Amino acid sequence: MKGQRIDSMKIIKTVEAEGAVLCHDITQIIKGVTQDVVFKKGHVIKKEDIPVLLSVGKDHIYIWENDEGMLHENEGAEILCSLCINDNMKRSEPKEGKINLFADCHGLLKINREALKAVNNFGQLMIASIHGNFPVVEGEKIAGTRIIPLVIEEEKMTKVQEKVNSITGGKPIFEIKKFEGKKVGIVTTGNEVFYGRIKDTFTPVVIDKISEFGGELFEHIVLEDDDKKVTKAILELIEKGADMVICTGGMSVDPDDKTPLAIKNTGANIISYGAPVLPGAMFLVSYYDNNGKTVPVMGLPGCVMYSKRTIFDLILPRVMADDMISAEDLAELGEGGLCLECDICTFPKCSFGR
Repeated sequence: MKGQRIDSMKIIKTVEAEGAVLCHDITQIIKGVTQDVVFKKGHVIKKEDIPVLLSVGKDHIYIWENDEGMLHENEGAEILCSLCINDNMKRSEPKEGKINLFADCHGLLKINREALKAVNNFGQLMIASIHGNFPVVEGEKIAGTRIIPLVIEEEKMTKVQEKVNSITGGKPIFEIKKFEGKKVGIVTTGNEVFYGRIKDTFTPVVIDKISEFGGELFEHIVLEDDDKKVTKAILELIEKGADMVICTGGMSVDPDDKTPLAIKNTGANIISYGAPVLPGAMFLVSYYDNNGKTVPVMGLPGCVMYSKRTIFDLILPRVMADDMISAEDLAELGEGGLCLECDICTFPKCSFGR
């Protein structure tokens, strides 16, 4: 078998390839019928295989030849995978230089975006993923890696590893923070609810949303518009063991809406009162230090009660996964922070929060 050598491979005419060993998978694509591997890497080509290879457009076959300093596409994919995979994840076997990652639990996906961008800036290799800071469920595909050429320089892969580790401190690019069941205290404020003038339709919405992430109602307190009583209620819930406190009502700028003041007077660290998200601009997030235990205390605007999706849907999964919210995190939500309030809501498969 005569052939032309390219890098660590030798090109052989398919009609002369009987007995040769494939250095890569051969895929057959027939629209509406199949898109799968017909011959795998390492397959010894038989005489009857030659017509099949020709039918998928392979007039020449690449034969893998070991060459010091070069890596096969699947070897390179393994290195990329090692930079990505973390606890609570599963992976596929390498196929044509590709390895996919899947969530192994219900949790919050976190991505080191600087490291991900650094990898994709190298060329000849890539990592693609879904958006971070969103919930994932067991079995959901979260990322895919790929080596573009059939072979790649070992030196390049070493540089990729060094660059990523310098950014992440040796940690994987991806992380899934598992949702832990949290006991949530709810403080409802408003004279109209306290005196029974209207039915409380806010609390059931909040309970439904926290239950999506394993949370449960710890205690529910209903109060009139009295900031001192609200402050006391928040502190009592924390003292009793609530992992999180959510306040509903009294979050606007009206003079008689005093919930932000009540939260501030607990001594909690106010991260932000206001967020660049619609619906949900009047959202408040803070953290209370309870003898070393950090307890989130949030104030929800009225839109959470009646809008399908709001700022609360973007922040709640992070809080339920103990992912600390910063003022910068909230500021970044401005791009993608406009919910289009579609007639048929497809969140999170839409632009909201992206």
